[in-house]
Amino acid sequence: MSKLTDTQCRTAKPREKNYKLADGNGLYLLVNVRGSKLWKWKYR
Repeated sequence: MSKLTDTQCRTAKPREKNYKLADGNGLYLLVNVRGSKLWKWKYR
């Protein structure tokens, strides 16, 4: 799995539903419908 680049994060556009861009090891960028972006970490 490749890491997200700065350009990929900045150019991610909102869609009709929230979506995730995976960065690896449980870290992902959540792009909301309204255009906000949140880093989240899925831990277990």
